[in-house]
Parts: sequence; C-alpha cells; structure tokens
Amino acid sequence: MPAFHAGLTHIAEVLAQSTGLRQQELANSLYVHHGIDAVRHIFRVAAGLESMVAGEPQILGQLRDAYQRASEAETVGKVLHELMQQALRVGKRVHAETGIDRAPRSMVSTALNLVDGAAQRWLIVGAGAMGALAAAELTRRGVTDITMVNRTERPGVRHLDELPRLLEEADVVVTATASVEPVLTVELVRGVARPLTILDLALPRDVELGVGALPGVRLIDIEYLAALAPSHTAELHEVERIVNAELEAYDSWLRGYEIAPTVAALRGRADDVVAGELRRLAQRRPDLTEEQRSEVAHTLHRVVQRLLHQPTVRVRQLAAGPAGAAYAELIRELFELDPASTNVADIPEVIA
Repeated sequence: MPAFHAGLTHIAEVLAQSTGLRQQELANSLYVHHGIDAVRHIFRVAAGLESMVAGEPQILGQLRDAYQRASEAETVGKVLHELMQQALRVGKRVHAETGIDRAPRSMVSTALNLVDGAAQRWLIVGAGAMGALAAAELTRRGVTDITMVNRTERPGVRHLDELPRLLEEADVVVTATASVEPVLTVELVRGVARPLTILDLALPRDVELGVGALPGVRLIDIEYLAALAPSHTAELHEVERIVNAELEAYDSWLRGYEIAPTVAALRGRADDVVAGELRRLAQRRPDLTEEQRSEVAHTLHRVVQRLLHQPTVRVRQLAAGPAGAAYAELIRELFELDPASTNVADIPEVIA
C-alpha cells in the first residue's frame, strides 16, 4: 500500500519537525496500527481506555477537535468520516452506560487527599473537564478561595497571562489543561518565593521536568496518582465489551462499503446491457412510438432490477462476514467486472 506508507512517512516528518527530534529518535516512542487494529485503537482512545486515567473526560473533546480540524482541511474521506463518527459515538455510549466516569473523580479525590488540610488558596490552571472536576470537589469540601485560569476568558475565569502573579498567592496549584507544551516551566516556578504544592492532572504533563526538584515545591503527578486511585475493574470490563461490539459493527459496515464498487459495477453492467438492447430494438422497430419505447425500457429495467435485487442484498450480507472478500471476488470473476473502471456516482446509495 504505497499511499499508506507515503502518508506514514509524512506524519513522521511532521512530528519530527514539531518536536525538533530526528525520525530515528522518535521511532522508539511511536507505534503504528493497521486495518481493524487501527479501528480498535481509536475506539479505545475514545472510550478512555488508552488514557493514564481510565475514562479521562477531556480525551473525547480532543478527538472531536482533531476530527473537526481534519474536516476543515478537507482531508477526511468517506471511510475516515464514518470511523470518526463511530468513535465519537463509542465514547458517548461508554460515558452514558458505564461507571467509567468515576475513575477521573477518584483520581481528583485522591490528589486532593494528599494535600495538607491547612492549604487555603487554590489555583486551578485549565477550565476543561478535569479542572471543573477539581473545582467541584474542592467546593464540596468547603474550600472557598479557588481561582481558575484559562487560555480563553469566560465568566469567573482569569486569563492565563495572570498566571505568574497568581502563582505568588497560591498554596496549591492544580494543572489540568490540554496544552501540548508545559504550562508551568522551571523558569516560571523558580520565581515563586513561597512553598508550593502542584497537582499535575494533565496528559500530556502540564509541568516541566525539573519543577519537582525546585526548593519548596512538592509535585504530585498523574503517574503517582494512578497507583493510588481505586481500581474500576468492573467498569473497565464493561467498556471493553462495548468497544468490541462497536468494533464488530464497524467491521461489518466496512466490509459492506468495500464491496459497494463491485455491486455498482454489476448494476452498471446490467444498465449497459439494457441500453444496448434498447438501441437494437429502436433499429429493428422504428415504427414504435415514443410511449411504446418508454414502456419497453421501463419493463426491461424493472426486470433487471428485480433479478439483481436479491443477489446484491445477499452478497452485501455475506460480505459482512469473515470471508466477505471472497464473495466480492467471485462476483467480479463471474461477470468479468472491473470496479476500478466503473463510474460510481453515489456509493453510499449503492450500499444503503
């Protein structure tokens, strides 16, 4: 699949440019999934199973944003569109039907339990789902001095530009942004003159490596918290069940989609045969009226469609099974079809 490998090479080049690393240096940190394994991976990501915190609530929004940006760049085809739509549905279903949402809440509670009860002034960096969870839990515990900052201003939220000054006033900082770059750098935190506890709940990390080694700083990151948070084994098993069921449904759709050009080519062949017979009829019976020719054409098309209907419905059903590709190949062989040369105007209609 040359096109796939060319795309993979381009992705590696972009990642290397973004990180400033060579592709060889990136290789040990990257993985590639093919075919149905790639579908399974994106469903697991949407379900929160690939997050450090199972069920992490921000990942679904990040996935939706990435899909929207790709759509705006017109790089999403039919298959990828269906895949992303289904992945988003998987994420919504998981959060609606299971208790996986308890995992992030448990993580936040575990983090707050590690903080000295004397801490009064709290600063939350990031107004997304995890930040909102932290604010809600603090409020439930009776904390009243809570300041939230974010890149975009909204009612009750300060702008990120105020972060350096607000750090000077905080006892505890909770970071929970979606930034790909550290928000709390060594240089920024080094300038804080008071003891500071930092709870980094973000993935990727919001706190730069080295901050935890600064004098007066206590850093609690998500890896440490993951080891302390209670297990949610039952919920994880249910999420896996949903992912596997949705994976099977998508695989069936994909097999049906892949046979669509063959079905379209078969119908196209039938239309060509009817058109040829109608031309011969017009030459042999020039005395037929326009109404008579129309009636003959309608009858021929109807007969052909009725003959093809059950076989094409059945072949789509068979294509959804494990040996689906073999049935498509058999149809192409029997009728000498070349789907690649067929002009299919509306594939979705063909496979509906």
